[in-house]
Amino acid sequence: MYNKILLPIDLNHKQSWSKALPTALNFCQTYNASLHVIMVLPNFGMPMVGGFFPKEFAEKAKKTLTDNLREFVKENVPKEIKVQRIVADGKPYEAILKMAKKIDVDLIIMASHKRKRLEDYLLGTNALRVVQQSKRSVMIVR
Repeated sequence: MYNKILLPIDLNHKQSWSKALPTALNFCQTYNASLHVIMVLPNFGMPMVGGFFPKEFAEKAKKTLTDNLREFVKENVPKEIKVQRIVADGKPYEAILKMAKKIDVDLIIMASHKRKRLEDYLLGTNALRVVQQSKRSVMIVR
């Protein structure tokens, strides 16, 4: 039923993966699916943001994120599950949707978190935007 599962996470926020990861692993084991774990680095190239950081900052941040993601997968994903680690940049929901299309996933499994900021009420969460705009099935884990 599912061949490729996309799991967006943020290693700085355990709630982004603490419940979603076990669910994704269960689906991978049940359907012999591959797991594609994605982390999104904010786009530092934007003029408004990029001016505050040295030019090499984005490259260093991406390398650090890649290393951290590799360690996370090594510690949390069983060896028998085929896994791909992805570090993307940009707005989280846009990067998730773009990658889901690019690798042609069957299912996106992601966590939803409690709204804490006014921005979340006005603009909606990344999970909400993924659900609204995705052409693939999305499972939200609370």
